[in-house]
Amino acid sequence: QVQLVESGGGLVQAGGSLRLSCAASGLTFSTYAIVWFRQAPGKEREFVVGISRSGIITPYANSVKGRFTISRDNTKNTVYLQMNSLKPEDTAVYYCAAAPLGSNYYSLHSYNYWGQGTQVTVSS
Repeated sequence: QVQLVESGGGLVQAGGSLRLSCAASGLTFSTYAIVWFRQAPGKEREFVVGISRSGIITPYANSVKGRFTISRDNTKNTVYLQMNSLKPEDTAVYYCAAAPLGSNYYSLHSYNYWGQGTQVTVSS
């Protein structure tokens, strides 16, 4: 059974930092890209950034560029999203998702597996 489990969300003041984790189990980690999305209330799910076993495979969303960093520990089957200089507009539920390598990572239909999401709230 495949599971993606996010953790690390919480409440933080503007300018603060959080590190999200996405722990994967039950899938062949090396053959999947792991991508972070986020969804704010009343808005569509937004692509953030993706990574493969070899490294980052997509550009960062313009809204997070220079502030967020994705990384991956293949020994732990875990992907991280370091979020610095957080802004109130970063408030959202953050999801990680897995798609086969070579998929259209910008299409939600490409993703076979999703985590349950972790809430990030940034106060002003």
